[in-house]
Amino acid sequence: MAVARTLLLFALAAVAEIGGAWLVWQGVREHRGVAWIGAGVVALGAYGLVAAQQADNNFGRVLAAYGGVFVAGSLAWGILVDRFEPDRWDYLGAAICLMGVGVIMFGPRS
Repeated sequence: MAVARTLLLFALAAVAEIGGAWLVWQGVREHRGVAWIGAGVVALGAYGLVAAQQADNNFGRVLAAYGGVFVAGSLAWGILVDRFEPDRWDYLGAAICLMGVGVIMFGPRS
């Protein structure tokens, strides 16, 4: 159950962070306005709140592991939202990052 909770929190954090950054991007780069930017800032704040719910008390470990989720999630967001077409190197890089998540979060501790 702890592994499932950790992964769920990482997924929620990724949606909030990537979605928030995308909203800010849209507001600034695509000139959609301050409401988009504001929504992005709120979503980025939600990311921080979700990340703080992880069971592991080590901020550095949680954030380092989340980095791998962010990489893979960003590619997925690009595919689903922006119609980005990753190449095999994008997929390989994302897979390596996700393996790093597993090692960092679930590796045996002494």
